[in-house]
Amino acid sequence: MIIGYTTGVFDLFHIGHLNMLKNAKSMCDKLIVGVTTDELVSYKNKKAVIPFDERLEIVRNIKYVDAVIAQESMDKFETWKKLKFDVMFVGDDWYNTDKWNNFEKQFNEVGVRIIYFPYHKGTSSTLINETLLKLRGEKKD
Repeated sequence: MIIGYTTGVFDLFHIGHLNMLKNAKSMCDKLIVGVTTDELVSYKNKKAVIPFDERLEIVRNIKYVDAVIAQESMDKFETWKKLKFDVMFVGDDWYNTDKWNNFEKQFNEVGVRIIYFPYHKGTSSTLINETLLKLRGEKKD
C-alpha cells in the first residue's frame, strides 16, 4: 500500500485544490492531508477567511481524501516520523527552493518520493480574497 501525504491551508476551497487532491489520490492508495491550523497560517502574518475546523471538515469530505490531520508545524520530516508516508505531493512553486532541496535530501534517505504538481495559476485563495475585497470596496491601495 502506497501512502501519500500533502498539506495546505485550503482556505476558500477552489478547483485548484480539488484537482491537486484528485491527482495526488491517483498516485497512491491512501491519501492523508494536513490542513494548516489558524495558528500556523498566522506565522506569515496572514489570516484564513474560513476557520480551521470548517476547512478541516471541507477537506475531510472530499472523496479523494482518506484521512485528515492538523498541520501544526512546517517541518514535514517530523510529520513523516509519525505517519511514515511513501510519497509527498507539493506544488511546483516550491521546486528547487533551499527549503525543499533540504527536505528532498532528508526524504531520499528514508525512501520517500516528492512529487511536484504544477501550481494552479488560474485560481488561488489569495486572488479570490483580493477580488472579494475589491468588490466590497475594502481594498487598501
